[in-house]
Parts: sequence; structure tokens; C-alpha cells
Amino acid sequence: MKTIENYDFTGKKALVRVDFNVPLDSDFNVTDNTRIKAVVPTIKKIAESGAVIIMSHFGRPKGREDKFSLKHIVSEVSKLIGKDIKFIDDCIGDKVKQEVAKLQNGDILLLENLRFYEEEKKGDKGFASKLAELGDVYVNDAFGAAHRAHASTSVVADFFPENKMFGYLMEAELKNLGKVVESKEKPFTAIIGGAKVSSKITIIKELLSKVDNLIIGGGMMFTFIKAQGGKVGSSLVEDDFLETAKELLKTAEKSNVKIILPVDSLNADKFAADANTKLSKSNEIEDGMMGLDIGAETIKIFSEIIEKSKIILWNGPMGVFEMDKFAEGTIKIAESLVRATSKGAFTLVGGGDSVAAIKKYHFEDKVSYVSTGGGAMLEFMEGKELPGVKSITK
Repeated sequence: MKTIENYDFTGKKALVRVDFNVPLDSDFNVTDNTRIKAVVPTIKKIAESGAVIIMSHFGRPKGREDKFSLKHIVSEVSKLIGKDIKFIDDCIGDKVKQEVAKLQNGDILLLENLRFYEEEKKGDKGFASKLAELGDVYVNDAFGAAHRAHASTSVVADFFPENKMFGYLMEAELKNLGKVVESKEKPFTAIIGGAKVSSKITIIKELLSKVDNLIIGGGMMFTFIKAQGGKVGSSLVEDDFLETAKELLKTAEKSNVKIILPVDSLNADKFAADANTKLSKSNEIEDGMMGLDIGAETIKIFSEIIEKSKIILWNGPMGVFEMDKFAEGTIKIAESLVRATSKGAFTLVGGGDSVAAIKKYHFEDKVSYVSTGGGAMLEFMEGKELPGVKSITK
């Protein structure tokens, strides 16, 4: 793996792709700086001897939109790095080149949002060459965007055949995800939650060839339960995927993989924090009620399996944890991961909502690894080649 660790950046200008696509509040304050903090070690390492030119996408702008300007995060980046960084309101062109020419060793310059140019998402080679003109070396540390074949995440690397490498974050992500994918330790348990089966079919299929136990929670559980003839009231169900759910259950049986579905659920008469609630068996939900969390019996079953496992992957919450009334299942599963970790299991958490839950309850330092990439993590687990990885390793 080509990394920054042993590269001499003295007198070099490093073009560093990061993922600063972070949430902001209405006053443009960063509300979750996880992705910025994750790349600080890479930026600091390069800045010890060279200059750093940071590039990132932010949101989904339609042309130039002030609310999607990276100027809004300059103060947060400066604070986390521990020194003032420079900012320029463009990412290509003569004005940018002039600013880059002034950079001294130790200087850090943040370029404007790459997606202000539609060529970025198109993977345009001409746009990539204009970015490449700015640096002597290319460093990719944007795991969250590694599954995108965009100009700055993969195409630009072609212009640095001998001087391209991964930053510390990309290195850590690939090592930790690789540990899960390649591990021969047993039992291996995957916990898949979230709302929809449709978005997780490929990963479930891939996991069925690897895991011993597949725990399913969240809204997607009701598609499986209905597929088995259960009554799910007005719970979220993807009727178009009932046959798919049946096929997955059959495949699991043939592969000797246990799919563990919730046996009870906490149901509500409406999707709201002040809803009336009632506990029932997960396959006997009354009409007009919807399941919004797993129940106590399910928590006990899931926790016992998790705490006996050696490798654990968690992607997706167990319920609508954003509402305190329906957060218990997600909290208890997070706690069981923490206990498993303390017993020596390797625990990997990834995917936006799972990461948000782990952080909300301050467990991020009590599991083995928290991935910064949702889509990228899933595609890696599915066995797909990530363009942002391939461009460095080829």
C-alpha cells in the first residue's frame, strides 16, 4: 500500500483529496466534525515539511451556490489543525495557480467546492488535468468518496504515476475493512438495520457467503416478517421485495447461515415522538400500528449472539433512534458491541445512521473501528473495486 508515511514532502506541494462533506446548521456552523478530524493527522504530517492543497466536494450544488461554499468550514478546519489555513474561492484557473505558487512549506490552502464544476462528477479528464497542475504529489484521503469515479477521486491520480498515495485515513479504512472481509475468525456476526431491504440486498447476499449470523433490525425487518406470513400492521414494508426476502432466507438456510429476525417490537399509532406505544410480537402487529423499534426479548436474543461473536459488523440502526422513545433497541445493541469489544472481539461500525448512533451515545472509542464511509464501506464489503482505491494501486 503506497502511503504518506515514508514519503519526503520537503519542498513539495501535495494535492490532497479529503471528504469535508460535513453537516452545517442554519448559521453555517459544523455540527459533526468527524470527517474533518479524521484527516487532520494526514494534513499535519504533510505540512511538517511540505505545503498542502486541500480539495473536497460539499453537498449537491447546482452551479455556484454560496450555501455550499467551503469557506463556511475554514474556521473549523483551522481549529482542528491548530493553525490558520488559507482559502481561495475557486479550485482551478490562473488565480488559483498564483495562490498556490506563493505557498511555503507548512502552508495549508483549502480550495473551493469541486462540485461547483459539473466536470467533477463527470470524471472529466480536462478538469482533472487542471487540478493536477496545482501539485507535485497526489494524496487520496477521502474514503467517503472512494466509490465515486470522479475527477478528483480517481482520474487525477493518472497525472501522478510515480507520486500518488493514500493518506492515513484511507490506509486505516482499508486495513480495518479488510480485516473484517478476510477474517477467518468465528463466529462472524453482521447486524444490518435501516429502513429498506432494497438498499441492502447486495450487501446481504455478499455477507451470506461470509457470516455465521445475520441479525436484521430496523424497518427492513418487516419486509422479511411479512414475507413469512406475519402481520405487520402499518409498518414500513417493501411489497416489491417480498419474494427477494424469501429467496434470501432460503439462501441463508442452504449456506448454513442463521438469519435472526426480531421476535417482538415496540409499535406506535403514528410516526411521532408523542405517539401512543404498545409492545407486541413482531409478527402480530395490530392494524393501524407500526413497529418503530425492537422489543426487550429481541434485544436479549441479539445481545447474546453479539457477545459470543469474534467479528462483528454493524450497519444500520434497530429503530427510529432519533426519537428517544424508540432508541432503546439501538442503544442496547451498541452496548452489546462495546461489551463484545472488551472481550476481544473485532467490532466495525459503518454507515451514516450507525455512526451517528455510536457517536450520540459516546461509544465511538469503545468499539474497534468506526468507518467514515457509508456507500464506500458497503461497496468494499460487497467485493466491488473502489475507483478511488484502484487509481492509487494500479
